[in-house]
Amino acid sequence: MLAPFDLIALDADDTLWHNEPKFYATQEQFRALLTGYHTPAWIDERLHETEKRNLAHFGYGVKGFVLSMIETAVELTEGRVSGQEVKQIIDLGRSMLTAPVELIDGVREAVEQLSRDYQLALLTKGDLFDQETKLARSGLGELFSHVEIVSEKNAVTYLAVMKRRGVEPSRFLMVGNSLRSDVLPVLEAGGAAVHVPYPLTWAHEEVPEDALAGKHFARLQHIRELSEWLGTQAASR
Repeated sequence: MLAPFDLIALDADDTLWHNEPKFYATQEQFRALLTGYHTPAWIDERLHETEKRNLAHFGYGVKGFVLSMIETAVELTEGRVSGQEVKQIIDLGRSMLTAPVELIDGVREAVEQLSRDYQLALLTKGDLFDQETKLARSGLGELFSHVEIVSEKNAVTYLAVMKRRGVEPSRFLMVGNSLRSDVLPVLEAGGAAVHVPYPLTWAHEEVPEDALAGKHFARLQHIRELSEWLGTQAASR
């Protein structure tokens, strides 16, 4: 039976291991730090605005998040934030970077099974050092034939990855938790996508329902369902 894809790319954060809960917990601590200055809702709104504005400069990941928290703290306190409070914010970021990598339940077994039948690539965005470190600590590194850590996931990026790996778009599959990053741009590039939702979603990754109109992709509840889904795809070809 012919395999339906030549390369399967898997997202990392919140697809293979838990990530967004760390940001939520840190943002809660940040909110508590500034609670004497503004309401929690206003703090969250300004932090999100600052993060979006800074993506073009600092990229994705913990380090950019820390810088955005510091900038937000300076703005919301009108410069009255203390050096000790800035250090607290930096310490929050350091704790995130050194936190254990916690695999999503069932991921190891699912990826091991996939690696026996398919060529796998890890395709994630964010800070190079942080993502490389998390992959090393995850214990999954040997299961991937390729690792791609990119600054942004868009159609141009996916087409470049396909070309670099010698894979035709119709033979490429991306699997991830983000509609914005792991599904829509892959479809635009001519590839296939599987959406595996995660309970928490960063506001920046959310997309309106009308953006999905006419888009054809699979949605699975867990990555452990992927092997069976691939079997149905192979049988239908």
